[in-house]
Parts: sequence; C-alpha cells; structure tokens
Amino acid sequence: MPSDIWVSMVSLGGVALGGVLSFGVQHQTQRSAERAEERRRGVAQAESRRVERLAQLERFIEVTAEAERCAFTRPTSWSVGDEWLVATQAVMNRVWVSERLIRLTFPLAVHEAARAYFLDLNLVVWEGLPDGESVRDRLEANRLAFLDAARAALG
Repeated sequence: MPSDIWVSMVSLGGVALGGVLSFGVQHQTQRSAERAEERRRGVAQAESRRVERLAQLERFIEVTAEAERCAFTRPTSWSVGDEWLVATQAVMNRVWVSERLIRLTFPLAVHEAARAYFLDLNLVVWEGLPDGESVRDRLEANRLAFLDAARAALG
C-alpha cells in the first residue's frame, strides 16, 4: 500500500508540475503576443500621425503659395469689394487656419517657423513692400526655415 501512495503522489505531483509549467508557458506567450500587438499599434499610430502631418504640410504649403501669388498681384491701391481683396481675404483666412493646425500637429519649433512665415506673408500681402524690394526675397528666409523645421520634425 505505501508504494501505491507513492505512485499516486508522484503522479499527482507530475500533473501539478505539468499544470504549473503549462500555465507559465501560456502566460509568457500571452504577454509576448500582447507586447507584439502593442508595438504594432504603436507603429500604426506613428504612421497615421506622419500621414496626417504630411497632409497638413501640403495644405499649408498650398495656401501659402496661393497667398504669395496674391502678394505678387497686389494692386497699388484697392478698396472694399475689389475682386483682389475678396479673393485675398479668403486665401489669408485659409492660411491662418492652416497655420493654427500646424500648431496642433507639429512640435512648437515647427509652429514658430510657420508663424514667422505667416506674419511676413501677412505683412507683404496687406501692406506691400517698399519699391525695389522683392516679395520672393522678403519671404525666402522664413519659408526655408519653416520647411527645414518641418523636415526635421518628420525625421
């Protein structure tokens, strides 16, 4: 009878040990799968943010280019209701909104560069430039600073 008890105890111990090992392996596998899923989600989220940022950059560049065209075609004098004024106000409103969205989607350094570019562009569009000064030359430094900051933020 004592050998029967030993056999039963060893058998029960083997089942218990096997159960503990099985539980440990399943737990470890589940943790590994969760970590892999978390990494996959992180990569997907980063790619989604990158796509969003690229779209925002494209929008900002498009509307600022349109605003620059308004600055190039700025008449020497204009009054309320003029075609140029109506079109330019709509463009500058889109530039303003796009510049604010840059603040939401990019690091502060990119927004600061976009803001400096916007302020220069706003000045050139509404106030004009002294004779002999070029719109392109006036805006070039801030435009390039913005593009460089955006490139650095995108990595």
